[in-house]
Amino acid sequence: MATPKRKTSHARTAQRKAHWLGSLTAPATQACPRCGEVTMTYRACPSCGHYKGRKIVEVEAAE
Repeated sequence: MATPKRKTSHARTAQRKAHWLGSLTAPATQACPRCGEVTMTYRACPSCGHYKGRKIVEVEAAE
């Protein structure tokens, strides 16, 4: 098995981690057109249960 000839410097390690961490983004969100609740894209709305204009999930009313 190959082994590194030299120790990886702190700067090199930090550059690698920064590049990887910089590419991470938060999941995309949008406002539900029916109720205005913020939801993740391509998911049924958790508050009203609609997706693409159709009722997909039955949601219990808050008491």
